[in-house]
Amino acid sequence: DTCRNFHCKRGKVCHTDKQGKPHCICQDPAACPPTKDYEHVCGTDNKTYDGTCQLFGTKCQLEGTKMGRQLHLDYMGSCKYIPPCTDYEVDQFPLRMRDWLKNILIQYYERDMNTSGILTEKQRNKVKKIYQNDKRLVAGDHPVELLLHDFEKNYHMYVYPVHWQFHQLDQHPVDRLLTHSELASLRASLVPMEHCITRFFQECDGDRDKLIALKEWCHCFGIKE
Repeated sequence: DTCRNFHCKRGKVCHTDKQGKPHCICQDPAACPPTKDYEHVCGTDNKTYDGTCQLFGTKCQLEGTKMGRQLHLDYMGSCKYIPPCTDYEVDQFPLRMRDWLKNILIQYYERDMNTSGILTEKQRNKVKKIYQNDKRLVAGDHPVELLLHDFEKNYHMYVYPVHWQFHQLDQHPVDRLLTHSELASLRASLVPMEHCITRFFQECDGDRDKLIALKEWCHCFGIKE
């Protein structure tokens, strides 16, 4: 099977021609495997797709058109009304996001105590210092005033989680720049819960080049140069 080790990007599938050579063709959205309701996704065209296979297959078929360039995965789940983000809310967003990233790393560290493998040794050593700090604000639904006070008082605990998330996203390629597709893995899962995340990332792109550099990312989260 010449297609076995032949890689196609999302939205395309391998097809063997008459000479037996493999090449990539657009996935037929109608031929995508059936999905459950919880696997539905919302596209940036505000249309619900049965799954990512159908969404990216449709995007592939629109390749070269304005509609195709503008179609991306917006968020996980069926399309629904997402309220606009106010100036006040977008100002508060980094407080919750920083706290959330810190707590995600703490959870990974606690899991690694039993079954190692989630964090590297270097990452474990970094998170261990946060985990063992008795001044650490434990996970919970805290008022923004407390989150702001904790950030100002324990600034050093938040630097690594912000850097860690950037490097987790910066994968294709690893170039210290986040593209729309690299941000999508974080955005898509959070939009239904954090409706300010789209505006937050848009405003992070200070030079409007559609890329978020590490410096821009840290500035958005209040991390000093």
